[in-house]
Amino acid sequence: MRRERDPVVRRALGAATGIAALLLTTLVLPATTAQAVECGTANAALRAPVTASSVEPGTPFTADAAVDGDPGTRWSSDHQNTAQWLRVDLGSSKRVCGVTLAWEAAYSTAFRLEVSTDGTSWTTAYSTTDGRGGQQELALDATGRYVRLTSTARATQYGVSLWEFAIRTASGTDSPKLLSYGKPAFASTYQDNAGCGGCTPAKVTDLNPATRWATAEGTGWVDPGWISVDLGATAQLSSVVLQWDPAYATAFQVQTSATAQQWTTVYETTTGTGFKQTIPVSGSGRYVRVNLLKRSGPYGYSLWEFQVYGTGGNPTAPPAPAPDPGNPLRLVWSDEFNTTAGTKPDSAKWRPEVGTGQNAELQFYTNNNNAFTDGGGNLVLEARREVTPGSACPVDPVSGSGTCQYTSARLITEGKASWTYGRVEARIKVSGGKGLWPAFWMLGDDIFRGTPWPGSGEIDIMEHLGREPNTAYQTIHGPAYFGGGGIGKPLDIGRDVAGEFHVFRADWTSRGITFSIDGTQVLAIDKATVEATRGPWVFDKPFFILLNNAVGGDWPGPPDAGTAFPQRMLVDYVRVYQ
Repeated sequence: MRRERDPVVRRALGAATGIAALLLTTLVLPATTAQAVECGTANAALRAPVTASSVEPGTPFTADAAVDGDPGTRWSSDHQNTAQWLRVDLGSSKRVCGVTLAWEAAYSTAFRLEVSTDGTSWTTAYSTTDGRGGQQELALDATGRYVRLTSTARATQYGVSLWEFAIRTASGTDSPKLLSYGKPAFASTYQDNAGCGGCTPAKVTDLNPATRWATAEGTGWVDPGWISVDLGATAQLSSVVLQWDPAYATAFQVQTSATAQQWTTVYETTTGTGFKQTIPVSGSGRYVRVNLLKRSGPYGYSLWEFQVYGTGGNPTAPPAPAPDPGNPLRLVWSDEFNTTAGTKPDSAKWRPEVGTGQNAELQFYTNNNNAFTDGGGNLVLEARREVTPGSACPVDPVSGSGTCQYTSARLITEGKASWTYGRVEARIKVSGGKGLWPAFWMLGDDIFRGTPWPGSGEIDIMEHLGREPNTAYQTIHGPAYFGGGGIGKPLDIGRDVAGEFHVFRADWTSRGITFSIDGTQVLAIDKATVEATRGPWVFDKPFFILLNNAVGGDWPGPPDAGTAFPQRMLVDYVRVYQ
């Protein structure tokens, strides 16, 4: 026992009589926390399990004396080592919003307050190198089961000593939210060329799953690399979501920092799987970084999304998600085509797309010359072989050519109507014969606002190839699964699809898309499964409807001598329910 300190101790004891009352002071989180909550008044550390780095030899100044609620008892460390700590176990993970330190004369001039969920990995919630002793009321915003005071510098030649170590937890709740939307992002390098135009760091925080960041070719196709986001203010993290491009990291760290200079690792792996990874983390900081250590292949690193969830920060509210279809569903849009024979499509609902098609198709889509009602309640999309090539089509605005061997029709609702989620169905009698390719499908309407296919997304509710008469296809296409790699399934109905009308349907929600034909489910596509195994999901936005009767193309091949023309695709109705 250090007898020479007794006079100081007696003076401190006199000052300690008011500590018990001060320990009940209510703290409010600082203004930098986006969702401030009032601290509870109870001392969560009172008589909780506590351990310490050391105890002053031969004294009763044990660790439990700092959490016993008695202002006349204290914990005191030995004076052999500068670094000392005191750790409290709260019993379960709690949101810590305030700490009171009632120092004895032997106080710490430099210390940290740290939290941990497991008692092993620690995150700094507060630090100072200018400790003044006395009683300190510190406002925090951190979550963990364990709270630790770590002293790294002493005010005296003795150890460090505390009369009380009180901890307050939030009396309310503050649910984690997306903190990174629209926030500035930075990276080791980025790519902006023909291979990946505008693949800048900002693309990972824009909530657009069709845009991505990628490291620069050459200089960025090395290890290590990094990408970080500035949350605008100190935040307490709960999870990080990474939606990887195929160029992913097998080894990486998630790190936090108050200054973007010194980083604390809150998660680390050497077995990264790519695709979508949702990583629970516990840590605090204004900046969050993914430190990329090992590439999965010969290319660099690339992320579609880097999302940070938690509390605090300075979040920008993301756009509100579209509501799922109601129950029961109600009809919100339809065209029944009940007009006199020869009537052109309703211009309030449809507009023709004029010109040549994609995919090496052979037809020229006319300005409604090939689209009309038959007087029997059906829309007709008629594919024709032109006897005199060029006589029935104007100059193609794309190719500049005025000749065409085939003409047909393609109608879209873009600019008239689009929908996010719902039941979309049509009753159709498809055209038949080799080289015909009728379709009922949807595209993201941002394809006309700078999002190229396949990032815009495509929902094929019906595709039919004349060379496969018994089969209909239903498929989705997105940024990492398109063309022959689309996610879909054919259905062989056991007879020629063109022989009669069939109902083709997609039931589309925020959770996925289910396809059916004539009431028989063909395929259910789950959003979470796609994100975890194929790539980003781009179907949580408005889509418009397309109807077309294509001729030829890469997939169906050209017509042959046995293909009869004209070929009619008949549409009894198109309906949308929400």
